[in-house]
Amino acid sequence: MSAVVVQCLHHLLICRRPHISAISTLSSHSLHPRRNFCTRRFASSVPFHSHKHSTSTQDNIVQHITNENDGEVMEAIDTNPPRGTRDFTPEDMRLRSWLFQNFREVSRLLSFEEVDFPVLESEALFIRKAGEEITQQLYNFEDKGGRRVVLRPEITPSLARLIMKQGKSLSLPLKWYTIGQCWRYERMTRGRRREHYQWNMDIIGISKVRAEAELIYAAVLLFERLGITASDVGIRVSSRKVLQAVLEKYSIPQHLFTKVCVIVDKLNKIPIDEIQNELISVGVSLGAVKGIIEVLSLKSFPELEAILGSDKEGVADLKKLFFFAEDYGFSQWIQLDVSVVRGLAYYTGIVFEAFDRDGKLRAICGGGRYDKLFSMFGGDDTPACGFGFGDAVIIELLKDKGLLPNLSHKVDDIVFPLDGELEGPASRIASALRRNGRSVDLIEDKRLKWVFKHAERIGANRLILVGNSEWQQGMVRVKDLSTREESNVKIEELC
Repeated sequence: MSAVVVQCLHHLLICRRPHISAISTLSSHSLHPRRNFCTRRFASSVPFHSHKHSTSTQDNIVQHITNENDGEVMEAIDTNPPRGTRDFTPEDMRLRSWLFQNFREVSRLLSFEEVDFPVLESEALFIRKAGEEITQQLYNFEDKGGRRVVLRPEITPSLARLIMKQGKSLSLPLKWYTIGQCWRYERMTRGRRREHYQWNMDIIGISKVRAEAELIYAAVLLFERLGITASDVGIRVSSRKVLQAVLEKYSIPQHLFTKVCVIVDKLNKIPIDEIQNELISVGVSLGAVKGIIEVLSLKSFPELEAILGSDKEGVADLKKLFFFAEDYGFSQWIQLDVSVVRGLAYYTGIVFEAFDRDGKLRAICGGGRYDKLFSMFGGDDTPACGFGFGDAVIIELLKDKGLLPNLSHKVDDIVFPLDGELEGPASRIASALRRNGRSVDLIEDKRLKWVFKHAERIGANRLILVGNSEWQQGMVRVKDLSTREESNVKIEELC
């Protein structure tokens, strides 16, 4: 008999032991009625000491207890979601839907089309040999068919996969957006979770800086719709081509470029000494390291041109973007910051990220040009750029600024039969109103006082009372909850 079978039989026998006072240590809150519920296992007669029971930890969500009345072994389930994930209550869903509606409306205004992709993707789509932090944060595993899969940590590779799949049937340029869930096993801070929803906007097939200007304008338009101003949020802008020009100046081999970008992206996350040591460790000379650090500190075009010259492509692209910013009206939002390179290996040109000017939150959104991504997957080089905008950070910023909307539950009508015999007529009235497009809450078996409080709580517009005397006359009693006026209304005139 295999060891697995023996272990399974042993586990079943343990679960049939009666009169056990406890099978595992419970945390102090594990039996709290609002945090846990119990499921049952049958009990019988195997010595308790033969069971190797688990200790109580934050990630151990199943705890065993015994029902003293019938001897059944119970499992107390921690009702918190997995660490780093969220439940969405009706209040949370109203806020999420409101935010997503704003994402969609901005996308519509810029003539983008919505697409979507599976949350579960092939692991190979996200494994790159660039030392990226993201490759260490994957929720990856082998499925039952032996295939290596991953919960997507970002959306852009899925977009590239779909475009490559569609091939020449697509007519460029494409302007696509999506709102999807992403997963990363990372250290959590305020606004940073292990799962989040992300609004992605991508432009495929346009090589000119106009595409980046459109994307940055989209982000600014979203901020303005939410009540956020340029004094609240700024957008740092740079170009990977600028860093590439620095590497060329110091004769650093091209194959080190991506590694240098990944290291430089840590500039504001770890001490400068560590940045220098990491650059040296991948083969960058000390003189080149000092040159890179010097350029990354630059904040103006004259300084940048003094070192690299005005004829460099990266410098010219950035100056063009700033000209567009004047035309679009978002020049007060953006600033040159050569230290911005973004951590993903596939960026090739202009990169940008929005930040909280108070410095309390992580980057709000970020993106850039990725003209080489398709060839990384075996396709042809295709001009492309895009950004990702997470839901968690922007909600935190709106909280800080007092800009969260009041999104209380709204109902048009409450229908309430005053007598149990009128439940059928009340159902018919509610059904007719719903078919006419009104939201209706049909209530039974409650006191009238409770119904009035409920109507106020959910912001109902009308209360429709179905009473015997009115019904016999072909009418119902209607109370306008905003004016407090009430009258009898014929059923056929109710709308």
